[in-house]
Amino acid sequence: MKPKVLVTRMLPQVALDYVSQHSDAELNRRDIRYTKKQLIQRLQGKVGMICLLTDTIDAEVLGSNPHLKVVSNVAVGYDNIDVHAATKYGVLVTNTPGVLTESTADFAWTLLMATARRLVEADRFVRAGKWKEWMLMGFLGRDVYEKTLGICGLGRIGTAVARRAQGFNMRILYTQRHRDEAKESALRATYVDKMTILRESDFVILLLPLTPETRYYIRAKDLQMMKETAILVNAARGPIVDEKALVDALKAGKIAGAGLDVFEREPKVERGLLRLQNVVLAPHIASASMETRTTMACMAAENCAAGVSGRRPPNPVNPEVLNR
Repeated sequence: MKPKVLVTRMLPQVALDYVSQHSDAELNRRDIRYTKKQLIQRLQGKVGMICLLTDTIDAEVLGSNPHLKVVSNVAVGYDNIDVHAATKYGVLVTNTPGVLTESTADFAWTLLMATARRLVEADRFVRAGKWKEWMLMGFLGRDVYEKTLGICGLGRIGTAVARRAQGFNMRILYTQRHRDEAKESALRATYVDKMTILRESDFVILLLPLTPETRYYIRAKDLQMMKETAILVNAARGPIVDEKALVDALKAGKIAGAGLDVFEREPKVERGLLRLQNVVLAPHIASASMETRTTMACMAAENCAAGVSGRRPPNPVNPEVLNR
């Protein structure tokens, strides 16, 4: 008998085929997020689960089914899962690292360029039939070439962003918990503290994981330190930025603009952001290329299949569970 697995949302067909081949899979074909009550009910009798970062897998969910062995997250981050509780209950958590690095770096640059050159504003202007003639002073944006780029978090994605910045001959500053001299040499990047990043950068890109320490990493006082011509890009996690403070800073002209792919209370967006023209907003799509999302889903399927069969998954988050 195949192990029973719950797939909480629709996945690319190739990943679903793999899951079906290795398990008795129950699929949420409506592709609408389960409530906690529904999730707990659907998990009854399941030994594995493939979930998205929109699914909150807390201690109550984890403790509701003693048969559960594996929670396979289709994401690099796993702040939607209580890993401590999972470990306590002997549930293995897996993720999909590495695969979305280049796609996310591409999209971080998409946000940076679109915001700097006011692309979305210009697009709306043309579609509304307002463009009557070429204007010397119309939609003046910010140059990117030879400007200063500040990267908060020089991990896989941050490194990929920095590689792309070299093509623009940018001065690269970075900050993170620990200095990485090897990357500094390879990327021609300079390690500085957070305050220096904010004061000196023309563009600040946030690529930090969400932790208790990085929640509200950017607050009102931090925005006050940035250049009035600076642009903030968040392609990490929404709660890293205090959105109300960001709205105030943008309204007051404390910074020139922002490009956001993530939000503090997704899918809700701070209402003030929706009214601003100097913000580019995207619905958490930094990894949304066909190639990347398919690879992520397949990786999650492989993680789940391995875990429910008693094998070591390729990407365990809490491998200590395997030693019990």
